[in-house]
Amino acid sequence: MGTMRHAAPRQPSEPARPIATISAEPARAVATGVGELDRVLGGGLVPGAVVLLAGEPGVGKSTLLLDVAQQWAKNSGSTALVISGEESVSQVRLRAERMGTLHEKLYLASETDLAAVLGHLDSVKPGLLVLDSVQTISAPGTEGVSGGVTQVRAVTAALVAVAKERHIATVLVGHVTKDGNVAGPRVLEHLVDVVLQFEGDKHSSLRLIRGLKNRFGAADEVGCFEMHENGITSLADPSGLFLTRYTENVPGTCVTVAMEGRRALLTEVQALVGATVAGSPRRTVSGLDSARLAMVLAVLQRHTERIALHDKEVFAATVGGIRITEPAADLAICLAVASAYLNLEMTPTLAAIGEVGLTGEVRRVGAIQRRLAEAARLGFKYALVPRGSGPKVVSHIHGMEVVEVTEVRGALHWAGRFSAGEP
Repeated sequence: MGTMRHAAPRQPSEPARPIATISAEPARAVATGVGELDRVLGGGLVPGAVVLLAGEPGVGKSTLLLDVAQQWAKNSGSTALVISGEESVSQVRLRAERMGTLHEKLYLASETDLAAVLGHLDSVKPGLLVLDSVQTISAPGTEGVSGGVTQVRAVTAALVAVAKERHIATVLVGHVTKDGNVAGPRVLEHLVDVVLQFEGDKHSSLRLIRGLKNRFGAADEVGCFEMHENGITSLADPSGLFLTRYTENVPGTCVTVAMEGRRALLTEVQALVGATVAGSPRRTVSGLDSARLAMVLAVLQRHTERIALHDKEVFAATVGGIRITEPAADLAICLAVASAYLNLEMTPTLAAIGEVGLTGEVRRVGAIQRRLAEAARLGFKYALVPRGSGPKVVSHIHGMEVVEVTEVRGALHWAGRFSAGEP
C-alpha cells in the first residue's frame, strides 16, 4: 500500500477576516455601455472576473467585443486591450474604422503566445482584456498544440490567476462544437466566472446572447442584438422583429408569446396548407420543432370536426428568424394551421399561449402574467390562455380581453369570434 502525503501548512497569502469587514466595492460591476450585454451580465463586467463568450464562426463575437472595448476605453477611465490570435492588428483596425470605434485608450495586439500576452498586460496595464480566441493561444512548456485540452486549460488558468490578482475584467472568446456546446475541456467552464453563448442564423440579422453560468447575476437572461453592415446594435425591444403587424385579418397567422430566459418575446407563427402534389404530404418547418408540429397536426385531425390533414402539405414558420421550441407555442401553431385550412381570417390583435396535449386539452405554462403583460404593452386586444392560469393573473391585465380555454376546439371557437368582432 502506498503512503499518504500530507501538505505542510504555510503562511496564508492573506489572513481570513470577518465577512462584515470585507469591502465589496472591488467587485462592483462596471457597465460596458452595450445595454443588452449588461442585461445578461447582471449590470456589467466585474473587475477581476473572467467571462467566456462562445459562438460559431461569423456570428459576430469579435464585432461585439470590439464595440465593448471601445465603450470601456471611452467611459471607464482605464485602457482596454484587445489581443487577437486570429487576425492581424491591421485587420482589426479596419473593422474598428468601419464601426467607428477608434479611441486612444483602446490598444490592439496580435499574439498567439501566452508569455507575450502577459507581457502586453505588464506594459499596457488595462482595465479590460479581450482575448480572441483562447483556442489560438499556446502556453510555453505545456504539452500539446494550441486549442488542445491541455493547452486551453493551462492558458485559461493562467489568465484567470492574472485577472484576479490585478483586477482586470477579462473576456475570452471561445469556439463551439458542431452540437453547439462550448468547445474545450469541461473544466474551462468551471474556471471562469461567466459563460455566455452567442447565437444567430446566418440568414437573419438577429443575434442572441444567452447566459449559461453567471456568478454575479441570473444565469437565464437573454440579450438581443441586430447585425448590420456597420456593426452590431442592442435591441432593447426586439418583439417588432418577429411580428408582421397586419392592419386587417389574415388567415394562417397567429401570435404567441415565447420566453427567452426571463424575457417575453411576441412571435408570429405562420402556416400554409395545400394539396399534396405527389407522394406523401410534406411537413416543413422553419423556426419550430418538427416533432411538436407533427403532434399538433395529429391533435387537430383527431379532435376537430372539420379539419382533415392526412392528404395535405403543411408549412409552418416563425417570423424574423427566431427559433421556438417551448410547448407554450402549441396553441398558436394550432390556430395558425386551422385558420389556414379553413381560410379563417385571424385578427392580428390576438395572442394565443398554451401547451396542447394529445387529448386535445390546453395545458398551463409558466410565466403567464409576464407573457400577457408584454402582449398588452404592445397593443394586443385579445388573449387565449389555458384554464387555471388564475383569476389574479387575468384580472391584472388591463386593456385586454383574456379568455381561458380548456381544449383546442374551444380555442378555435373563440378565435373565430374575436376575428369576427363578436364580444
